[in-house]
Amino acid sequence: MQHDRILLAHGSGGTMMRDLIEEVFVKDFGDEALERLDDAGVVDLPAGRLAFSTDTYVVTPLEFPGGDIGRLAVCGTVNDVATSGAVPLYLSVGFVLEEGLPLDVLRRVLASMRDAAAEAGVRIVTGDTKVVEKGHGDGMYVNTAGVGVVRDGFDLSGSNCRPGDAVLLSGTLGDHGIAVVSVREGLAFSTEIVSDAAPLAALVHAVLDAAPGTRCFRDPTRGGLASTLNELARASGVGIVVDETAVPVREQVRGACEMLGYDVFQVANEGKMVAVVPAEQAEAALEAMRRAPYGADAAVIGEVTEGPAGRVHVKTPFGATRVMDMLVGEQLPRIC
Repeated sequence: MQHDRILLAHGSGGTMMRDLIEEVFVKDFGDEALERLDDAGVVDLPAGRLAFSTDTYVVTPLEFPGGDIGRLAVCGTVNDVATSGAVPLYLSVGFVLEEGLPLDVLRRVLASMRDAAAEAGVRIVTGDTKVVEKGHGDGMYVNTAGVGVVRDGFDLSGSNCRPGDAVLLSGTLGDHGIAVVSVREGLAFSTEIVSDAAPLAALVHAVLDAAPGTRCFRDPTRGGLASTLNELARASGVGIVVDETAVPVREQVRGACEMLGYDVFQVANEGKMVAVVPAEQAEAALEAMRRAPYGADAAVIGEVTEGPAGRVHVKTPFGATRVMDMLVGEQLPRIC
């Protein structure tokens, strides 16, 4: 590469774009399907049902404690595919780069994506790159799409929840959202708060092995736990009650939310999973979560009730009950 920053010509389709693709993207990702530089990556698929998901990431800043936009993109799409009970296999990656982006920032993001993909056991097999004028791209936007094969015997859905089911959470809330906003706003805390961005397919499949009656999984990203549980309650026509004292939250995150006026239940997460399982399988599912990578702080946080349908309530430490509302409007812009 002859330049240390992204230029408009890197998106022109000419020799500079070819150099960027071959010397940066292909070299860093190093997948044989990608190295062929065809218009589509050709891969092998086992027999079975496919799970397919896509997401776009627009986080600011691009790098933050515990991760960056690249790790976020890989982990987020891997987790979306895994929630269906699928084993994630392949990713595509699309980049919108802003003119002037330092090449070393791009290389760090690509290395992070490569490492996250290796950890998750997925291959990045195809992609695309566009360049936009300076001032029109926040440095970089990333789109990832993922494909996986659904395990036989499972049909997971947010509409499967039944009264009496247990609600599990794989770890502490709010880490990602507060990590990003702390860097963006220049906030200093006594202990560093880091993003929880992590691939959770291994955790999902450990739970399925231990609790084959599992109803559904959801990752509580934008809108946090509150939006996720409200979506499940509405999809299934049930109520959900959460025990506030059972929800794991790091003290520094709780303090930051109180200082900033955020509801920790509405703050984004990128490495947590909600599972709804039959009550008789809850203990087995919890133990499986705690033994899996990134599940050490897992807890049973609530239960599914008959109603009121589509509503989520929280039992407070003082014995009162309040409504857990979905996020309305924009709490943390450019968070994932």
